[in-house]
Amino acid sequence: MLIRVITALIFLMVSTVSMADLTIEINKGNDDPVPVAIVPFGWQSGLTVAEDIASIVESDLHRSGQFAPLSRSDMLGRPRNSTEVYYRDWKSLGVDYVVVGTLSQEVTGTITASYELLDVNTQRVILAGKESVSIDTPRYLAHTVSDKIYEKLTNIRGAFRTKLLYVSAVREGGNRTRFRLLKSDIDGANESVLFDSREPIMAPTWSPDGQKIAYVSFETMRPAIYIQDLRTNARTQLTSFRGLNSSPAFSPDGTKMAMVLSKDGSPDIYVMDLATENLQRITNHFAIDTEPAWMPDGKSIVFTSDRGGKPQIYKVELSSGSVERVTFEGDYNARARVLADGLGLVMVHRKNGNFHIAVMDLKRNRVEILTTTNLDESPSVAPNASMLLYATQYDGKGILAAVSIDGGVRYKLPSRFGDVREPAWSPFLQ
Repeated sequence: MLIRVITALIFLMVSTVSMADLTIEINKGNDDPVPVAIVPFGWQSGLTVAEDIASIVESDLHRSGQFAPLSRSDMLGRPRNSTEVYYRDWKSLGVDYVVVGTLSQEVTGTITASYELLDVNTQRVILAGKESVSIDTPRYLAHTVSDKIYEKLTNIRGAFRTKLLYVSAVREGGNRTRFRLLKSDIDGANESVLFDSREPIMAPTWSPDGQKIAYVSFETMRPAIYIQDLRTNARTQLTSFRGLNSSPAFSPDGTKMAMVLSKDGSPDIYVMDLATENLQRITNHFAIDTEPAWMPDGKSIVFTSDRGGKPQIYKVELSSGSVERVTFEGDYNARARVLADGLGLVMVHRKNGNFHIAVMDLKRNRVEILTTTNLDESPSVAPNASMLLYATQYDGKGILAAVSIDGGVRYKLPSRFGDVREPAWSPFLQ
């Protein structure tokens, strides 16, 4: 069954597409979002910035589903700092919080955003900050401001500065297809090609420090695992064993990698020490064991296995090799990804013949379905565990979509030109 799923995934990735260009379409937010106003930032005379910083902050907060930004056309004023704010104006518009700020250019070639977050109801400044970046990275500046505001208002660390990996494919004519591994900001901006090939690319994943990635490439005409350094773009082929080489997963400390190999018979979970390349076989079963994911303490791994007849999630203790079954609800559970606190996991769950993304509370053994689409796959969790990204089908093509961990917020990231698959959300990058 799992081999057929892998084969089907490769087939789905091969479609007639052009270069991916993700867009954001919000289709569900919280029922009671917080009303905020992000006032356009004032500029130092003579300063030219390629991006509208306040607009990006507004989009970030809106996309979280937890905030309802006020339209600029409804603003009664455009204050640049707290001394210019007339709280009664914003209160009359039903706004709870206002963000104001100014941009200036430093002699070092950087731009600085000085900003304040104001509580309209208490009429006080609750956050004041100053952030500086290179003048050619204004979007990073905006996402930094978004992170600070989001954390202040929710007590959850913001993840707007994180990145996404995903795979697209381009039909070049005849039977030729070019696959691309892409990286972008989480809103689809700043997209770049990390690797392209005429053979499939699968299962991209991040190292814990965000400096390296691993993925499976078929460029040698059989699957092999590669590591790529994002600072230098240098690539290293890590495995080329006979049979399957798939599902790479860095350990929480980045020193080891779990993977699936079939070199000794049926697919099993192995762990490689990345410094010595010593290999340890973790499972040894005639069934198919695949899709490993580390528990946060690095002492155990969850994985998918059909050893019970149908795909379910199991956990193996690395020290003892003891294996226990984790999921029992439903006849199909696969591709588990563990939440940062280790108390839950997200997975692909089949119900009434449809594949959805679900979250499981490991303490209560409770499963909650998060998505309403079908053919959902490849979940990847944001490092602050507030949202997760997955691949699905929409209007006959493959897209990426996101849902909050409580299912209350949903948005789509379709490509303007075709299919995208295999998303991977980065860790915090600083």
